[in-house]
Amino acid sequence: MQRFQVKGMSCGHCVRAVTQAVQALDAAAEVQVDLPTGEVRVASELSAERLMAAIREEGYEVVAA
Repeated sequence: MQRFQVKGMSCGHCVRAVTQAVQALDAAAEVQVDLPTGEVRVASELSAERLMAAIREEGYEVVAA
């Protein structure tokens, strides 16, 4: 499970956007988003760099946690 700190998420739309961005690259990825803490956990074979790039493309600031 990879963990990321994502800034700028505030609602269900944000959760969907991040989840869909990751699953567009890896349809089997498991994505868990904790809005209050901004933590995103991803179970995927993709590298952290690829996952972070996908989340950034949605307009969010992200760093590996």
